[in-house]
Amino acid sequence: MPTYISLLEYTEQGIQNIDESPDRLANARELAESMDSTVDQFYLTFGEYDAVAVIEAPDDETAAQLVLTVTRAGAISSETLKAFPEDEYREVIEGLPEQ
Repeated sequence: MPTYISLLEYTEQGIQNIDESPDRLANARELAESMDSTVDQFYLTFGEYDAVAVIEAPDDETAAQLVLTVTRAGAISSETLKAFPEDEYREVIEGLPEQ
């Protein structure tokens, strides 16, 4: 199943209600499961982003719907990346055309 990495930032609303963050994460996990997806890992971070989530979803459309549904609640914004695990990365590199 494709993997996606969401780089998350708390909005002003998210920071004001930070104590609700664990419940929001639990709700996001439930939503993901209802969409045949998973939130595999979640990390609170510091630096440019406030948190990172590693998500698996059946396809790009489902991943987009999941992220958009979670972010429209207003507590976080997201920059989401499609990730290629090492075995897929190796296939991509092996498939490069010769120059």
